[in-house]
Amino acid sequence: MFFQTAGIEVSPWIPPIVAFVISFFTSMGGVSGAFLLLPFQMTFLGYTTPSVSATNQLFNVVAIPSGVYRYFREGRMVWPLTAIVIAGTLPGVFIGAIVRVAWLPDSRHFKLFAALVLLYIGAKMVRELLGRNAGRGAQADSEKRFQEMVRRHRSKAGRVQAADKSDIKPIQVTHFNLKRLGYTFYDQSFDVSFWGIFSLSLIVGVVGGIYGIGGGSIIAPFFVTFFGLPVYTVAGAALMGTFVTSVAGVVFYQAIAPFYPAMSVAPDWMLGLLFGAGGMAGMYLGARCQKFVPAAKIKWMLAVILVFTALKYVANFFGY
Repeated sequence: MFFQTAGIEVSPWIPPIVAFVISFFTSMGGVSGAFLLLPFQMTFLGYTTPSVSATNQLFNVVAIPSGVYRYFREGRMVWPLTAIVIAGTLPGVFIGAIVRVAWLPDSRHFKLFAALVLLYIGAKMVRELLGRNAGRGAQADSEKRFQEMVRRHRSKAGRVQAADKSDIKPIQVTHFNLKRLGYTFYDQSFDVSFWGIFSLSLIVGVVGGIYGIGGGSIIAPFFVTFFGLPVYTVAGAALMGTFVTSVAGVVFYQAIAPFYPAMSVAPDWMLGLLFGAGGMAGMYLGARCQKFVPAAKIKWMLAVILVFTALKYVANFFGY
């Protein structure tokens, strides 16, 4: 099947299957999988024009709602955190889209930028996993408590559905204003700076707008590593923030396309919808299974993939 906007030919069953596999695992870490889908499109499909960033964001728009719905059902959405993320990333994604089209249209330079983004995320995750943030005992305790609660319900009821009922609602917001956000996660308290989250979200929005990922894959590791928030509570907020900014990104890329007639800028709608269909199923199942998978394993999986992909792009840039 030929995709005209992307300028590539690929069997129609490949995009949804690839997106399903990627999203199933990455959604467990609170990210949509777009940060890995873009390297797949560039490396294996040969899709490197600026419109690949818009197509990647279209994938987010279609795929993310199923994962957010799952986290919402289980009472694991920190809505004030989500609101701050959206407020910060929205203006950033518009700036990023302009930077991508005006200064990074060349695929070689864009791949180097992508490599630096991926390498930075991966390195931060590896550092945290190797124990440099071992002092964050509240995070570890809350995650263990969540695992124990789920196991207790499974053994008591004899089925997974028991873990979805009313008493698996571990998050309670304690305060939220223009200075601080606080909430509890199974009796463990967390308190973060409003403006710290907002500033990070703005920077992430710019990077995400350039790369075409909405920013969730960057912001989720930051929440865990620098703010000490448990991965089980940031996943839903990161996904929801990515969804809203991706909608804005797709609309913006489509709107500016007429101003760049010699360049492919608008998303490839058919390709994006095929990716999104697979991602939708993968995210829903990934969000459902996340609570049964140890957080460390999720982080290690994402970190290894990130670092490997980044090093491959750096090697290609220098001709190796």
